[in-house]
Amino acid sequence: MNDQLSDIGLIGLAVMGQNLALNIADHGFRISVYNRTTSTMEKFVAENPDTPGGLVGQATLEEFAASLKRPRRAVIMVQAGKATDAVIDALTQVFEPGDIIIDGGNSKWTDTIRREKELKDKGFLFIGSGVSGGEEGARFGPSVMPGGDREAYSHIEPVWNAIAAKVDPVTGKELKGAAPGKPIVGGVPCATYIGTDGAGHYVKMVHNGIEYGDMQMICEAYDLMRKLLGMSAPEIAAVFKKWNTGVLDSFLIEITGEVLAQKDPMTGGDLVDLILDTAGQKGTGKWTSVSALDMGVPAPTVAEAVFARCLSAVKDERVAASRILTGPDNRYTGDKEELIEAIHAALYCSKICSYAQGFQLMREAQKEYGWTLDFGKIAQIFRGGCIIRAVFLQKITEAFERDGQLANLLLDPYFKGEVDKLQPHWRKVIATAALQGVPAPCMGSALSYYDGYRSEKLPANLLQGQRDFFGAHTYERTDQPRGKFFHIDWPEPGRPQIQI
Repeated sequence: MNDQLSDIGLIGLAVMGQNLALNIADHGFRISVYNRTTSTMEKFVAENPDTPGGLVGQATLEEFAASLKRPRRAVIMVQAGKATDAVIDALTQVFEPGDIIIDGGNSKWTDTIRREKELKDKGFLFIGSGVSGGEEGARFGPSVMPGGDREAYSHIEPVWNAIAAKVDPVTGKELKGAAPGKPIVGGVPCATYIGTDGAGHYVKMVHNGIEYGDMQMICEAYDLMRKLLGMSAPEIAAVFKKWNTGVLDSFLIEITGEVLAQKDPMTGGDLVDLILDTAGQKGTGKWTSVSALDMGVPAPTVAEAVFARCLSAVKDERVAASRILTGPDNRYTGDKEELIEAIHAALYCSKICSYAQGFQLMREAQKEYGWTLDFGKIAQIFRGGCIIRAVFLQKITEAFERDGQLANLLLDPYFKGEVDKLQPHWRKVIATAALQGVPAPCMGSALSYYDGYRSEKLPANLLQGQRDFFGAHTYERTDQPRGKFFHIDWPEPGRPQIQI
């Protein structure tokens, strides 16, 4: 009888849940599946009768629980928030202390911290695991970021290592199977234990914030070529496809080339020119920015990416404003190939700064929440499966291998050398964009971040003087030890200055 029990279970058979279940079954694990709508479960199981591990449909949660080996292991793949809480509550009614509940959705890390504590008090083990890579990643190999009780993770580690994307240990390039659904032989799995309680979901959130920045900066590069050089979508597609063979080789650069080359099946024109320029968002970029603000960590590039989506959403206002507000002529009269090369450099340097901000944010979060994060391993699991996967992440992995306590990626010898070499092009692009009236908020914010970070002195001394003037907020002095604060009685505006 025990041989008929499933190794693991999964609840929630929307597209992500179905694909993850098939991935697990492809790797030889017997998996029980449950969905609130029974007909969805029955259809899914009927359409996939011959997986190596086996899919077993369960009509009730009681049957679902009874079908699992102990300690029971169940992955929840439902909408984050109240729906996840409802499923967890229902599982606690049919599971027993010592069983393991895994939230594989895009939950907010603070919810994961709360859930882990509540379940621990009841005797259950809880894992909050980020799962990145979209539908294709879930099906053929995602990047997974589990956080929670370390002992609990040991019970799902063989499954997570098996289903995760795999990368070449030397090059960091993602490996592909002989055919879709066929297990990859060898390679390093893009899965690692992140830390306690909400650490996994926090790292997944920062991944998504970095993703926002990556996507917006790519869009800015496209916009510069379109507006300054008058290039068509197919011409820009060719540029991105060329860039995908070098340091910018990544999933997002690859699909950008594909999107720009796609023809519209209805008209035969370039599809991208027919897509309305209003971007949606699901909140993780905003969460990243709010977390950075709450902890006082400079992450302006992610924030600008979020604001760029917000600005895109006011389409009607922008259309009206375009008929009233004026700007310079967008036409660029310089050398076309030189500008394209400079845009490439600006995109790469901005990307370095964006990732530097993301890793600084995770470094501060571990202090805030008592986690111990291994940034080298985090960079490793970002190399494959996830949306930001890129050869560039191999360089970040190597940077943390050189110095596990690296304060900022910009201080690593490799990245310092790259920015030193390329920053003249970066500055040219930002200056040109400003002079020609083409918005480049993420690239511009990244350059300002770089210049601010390398500044021994910033104008915050004046700001502190202003704060002390109107609010007696005090200030520190350059000629006194740090941590010692001062205040003077400022004169009323318009009255004589204080005389010494």
